[in-house]
Amino acid sequence: MSGAIYVLGGAQTDFARNWAREGLTIYDLFRETLDSALHNTGVSPDQIEVGHVGNFVGDLFAGQGLTGGFFGEAYPQLASIPTSRHEAACASGSIAVLSAMRDIEAGHYGLACVLGLEYMRNVDGKTGADHLGVATWRGVEANNCNFPWPYMFNQIIDEYDARYGIDCDHLKSISKINFDNGRRNPNAQTRDWQFHEQSYTDSDEFNPVIEGRIRKMDCGQITDGAACVFLASEKAAKDYAAQQGLRLQDIPRIKGWGHRSAPISLATKLKLSADQPLIFPHVSQIMSDALGRAGFSRVTDLDGLETHDCFSITEYMALDHIGLTAPGESWKAIQEGRISMDGDFPVNPSGGLLGLGHPVGATGIRMLLDCANQVTGRAGPCQIKGAENMATFNLGGSTTTCVSLIVGVN
Repeated sequence: MSGAIYVLGGAQTDFARNWAREGLTIYDLFRETLDSALHNTGVSPDQIEVGHVGNFVGDLFAGQGLTGGFFGEAYPQLASIPTSRHEAACASGSIAVLSAMRDIEAGHYGLACVLGLEYMRNVDGKTGADHLGVATWRGVEANNCNFPWPYMFNQIIDEYDARYGIDCDHLKSISKINFDNGRRNPNAQTRDWQFHEQSYTDSDEFNPVIEGRIRKMDCGQITDGAACVFLASEKAAKDYAAQQGLRLQDIPRIKGWGHRSAPISLATKLKLSADQPLIFPHVSQIMSDALGRAGFSRVTDLDGLETHDCFSITEYMALDHIGLTAPGESWKAIQEGRISMDGDFPVNPSGGLLGLGHPVGATGIRMLLDCANQVTGRAGPCQIKGAENMATFNLGGSTTTCVSLIVGVN
């Protein structure tokens, strides 16, 4: 990496809130999150030099684009800063982070505000699923189904089954781990939800089929929410540390990053990897890129992972693709208890997208904030003991856009 990028902190909303039912707008969501981040960190509005927004479908759910203009509405000190909005489906927040990093590394700005948000619980589930389906190749795939993304990710289950074999009970185990983790998280959408003992079975009553082998408990929820982080150059971080009475070495920094993209069509991706060990080779490449830039040789040099589990199969895929197991053997890490909170490599201590929630444009930023809190011992009831280095894995579409960040101290 060409320069140190520090994470000064930030804020996330309570993902259980339904902002439309409260009579609040997408701007209210933006403003409250920015206010909370400023309060939590002690950063003042006049210190922010550039603003980046991660948002996928504000245009469809809220009829609102150009959300970068909200910075200037929130504070007069931000009325003339440069801002931009970034869209990469579920990876929109991570792309906003990478863009802010490039601004800082280029020396253009010293302190960036990155805010991701999504306002999605103002429509019925079928309409919401259709809006989210714009990240498929519209008109080419997912044409004959009720729910585009469960339909698409069921094809990944089928591909795993064809290449290696798969036991869907392992997917149910992932769901249970993440929903259980979410119960500890005071911001989790599902923290107070009640589940039946048969919720993690093939019970059509308590865990009905959505598409193919994708069942209800395999699916992340439509979520309102936002997350915000402040990123800083080394100079800006030193100034901030001095103001706050901190040591620079105690502020987490982004040690490595990886970013790769693939064709939009899932069928094209599967065709390209047909003779390779992994279904999505570019996912493995982003983790290798991030580890290399951070100076690590393997993923187990890290203390845990916040990964994209929009469906349980997505996390299952991540486990072998990041190198935690051999290709097709993700089930071993699940069965051996490695990814649980008391395992050697905890995954989604926050609850992930399943347990915590998935406000699409906020997810990559929320992952970064959670990892920064982990490595500074501020993750509360979700804390991994002794965590010093954590990774994110955030994807958009059917792994069309993938980003990984490694965050650590020291």
